[in-house]
Amino acid sequence: MMKFKNLTWFIAIIFAFLSCKSPEDKAYTAEIQSWQDTINMEFKDTAESPLTKENYTVFKGLEFFKIDPKYRVIAQFERTPDQPSFGMKTTTDRLPVYKKYGEVYFVLDGVKCKLNIYQNQELILQEKYRDYLFIPYIDETSGKESYGGGKYLDLRIPSGDSLVIDFNKAYNPYCAYNHHYSCPIPPYENTLKVSVYAGVKAYTLSH
Repeated sequence: MMKFKNLTWFIAIIFAFLSCKSPEDKAYTAEIQSWQDTINMEFKDTAESPLTKENYTVFKGLEFFKIDPKYRVIAQFERTPDQPSFGMKTTTDRLPVYKKYGEVYFVLDGVKCKLNIYQNQELILQEKYRDYLFIPYIDETSGKESYGGGKYLDLRIPSGDSLVIDFNKAYNPYCAYNHHYSCPIPPYENTLKVSVYAGVKAYTLSH
């Protein structure tokens, strides 16, 4: 009986050890939670919120996928210079001008992935957006757990040939909350053949 009891305690200790988060994991979780809190504060601010009046009155907070460090990937970055400007399709007739800035390559859940990175040619005229990069994408959760129109990631120009892509910070276009907005549609080339359970979940509009 004593041996069984000792074994039980040993298993419990091992389980507790394996489930315990490292200081790095805790710091990362806190970082993402702070990012989530910031977004929710913006949505609750009448001056910044994209919500319709009807949805604003019942808004309690966005839903997010569980924070998972595996969706913070270090991708190989390749610059694509001398790309032509083009009008990116949106949910309206508006065609904001972008250039393809580069490509990133990474592996997620055993699937080889590639995404194009874009640079808005109007935003870079503003000092604070001079190094701003944009990744609109669709994955296997789009139209299910995630918004059907895809999600967005904001990045900064890297200094080397690698780039951190954190899908835990992926957010919905404003069109997911209010049909009056004009939102870039992720180009077909930015369709991932893998489910990315990270970032903001789909939002149900009130009618």
